[in-house]
Amino acid sequence: MTDKNVERVAKIDTATLSDALDRLGIPGQCLGIKPLDHKFRLAGRAFTILYGPAGATPGTVGDYIDDITPGDVVVLDNGGRENATVWGDILTYMANKRGVAGTVIDGPCRDTSLALELGYPIYSRSYSMRTGKDRVQVEQMNVPVNIGDARVCPGDLLRGDSDGVICIPKEREEDVLRVAEAIEVAEAKIRDMVASGMRLDEARKQMKYHELQRREDAKK
Repeated sequence: MTDKNVERVAKIDTATLSDALDRLGIPGQCLGIKPLDHKFRLAGRAFTILYGPAGATPGTVGDYIDDITPGDVVVLDNGGRENATVWGDILTYMANKRGVAGTVIDGPCRDTSLALELGYPIYSRSYSMRTGKDRVQVEQMNVPVNIGDARVCPGDLLRGDSDGVICIPKEREEDVLRVAEAIEVAEAKIRDMVASGMRLDEARKQMKYHELQRREDAKK
């Protein structure tokens, strides 16, 4: 079954979505989370996993991949840890094979060469070779998590591009997409006006450019 809002968000860049979030007063920018390759793009629904420090008897770090629905995005909250990775080549291989839309990690990944070779989108804080086995473990799955200071809940809409990752809360996605699409139309008209010879300041004034990102309640 086609998810029309995933298709819609895939056509909008994260900068525009960020402006729409700002206008609506929604914190959804996953700060500090960057693509391994600036060519990577992703769009899909969040499948979330929360990690914690390994217990006296360490638990698993990643036996969930067979439960991911094709087209979803794996979202791993590793607490921003830099001392333990939670994603490597086997998971990349399996996710790519299963048609997973991509992986977003608040922490590092590893085995980056395979992701780059396959073109599998990974967005993370960093990368390292150090395993998370016996250092961290899965605490919970499909629960609200924190990714770059943004709350991500199961089923939320995610969009990643060269600038990073945006999370759109499921209950507000219609509002965010509506505003983002309107911003896109306005900015396209400004470019057309400038291309026709109009001064940029005049084009921006006509299209109310400086109100595009302003909080809606602040304009009242």
